[in-house]
Amino acid sequence: MDRFELTTGLSAPAERVWEHATSIEGISFELGPWIKMTVPRGVGDAEGFGRSLREGTLPLPAKLGRSWVLLGGVVPFDWDDMGLVEIEPGRRFLERSQMMSLSVWEHERTVSPVGDGSLVTDRLAWETRTPILRGAAAAIVSAIFGHRHRRLTARFGRL
Repeated sequence: MDRFELTTGLSAPAERVWEHATSIEGISFELGPWIKMTVPRGVGDAEGFGRSLREGTLPLPAKLGRSWVLLGGVVPFDWDDMGLVEIEPGRRFLERSQMMSLSVWEHERTVSPVGDGSLVTDRLAWETRTPILRGAAAAIVSAIFGHRHRRLTARFGRL
């Protein structure tokens, strides 16, 4: 599997960053304005889902359903059959899914307190469905998560 990891220090308490990271609004903010993900039908009420994720009350493992990945918020270019396998409330989640383009997709996000701020670490691992996509997938994953961390810094400030 290919891997990528990125850590950013933020000038916001870990509790606030965790709340952001586990909300549909927070995910949309990080991906925007270029990419949008739809809310899987299996999630139900987005706020209720975010609350159960934040508090760790979601029964695991959880198959959440299919989320469409939209370029410019309109054009579908991939999908993600989302699954959550681990949650440490207030600190960490691990998503393990399949995508149209990837046979395996893992996204682990950890939010750790540091002084008055926090560190956000995204660890990603994936396998492409075909070797020809390997280089493109690595470039796309690093670009998207670089963008997400820049958006986090814009919202919370750099530590």
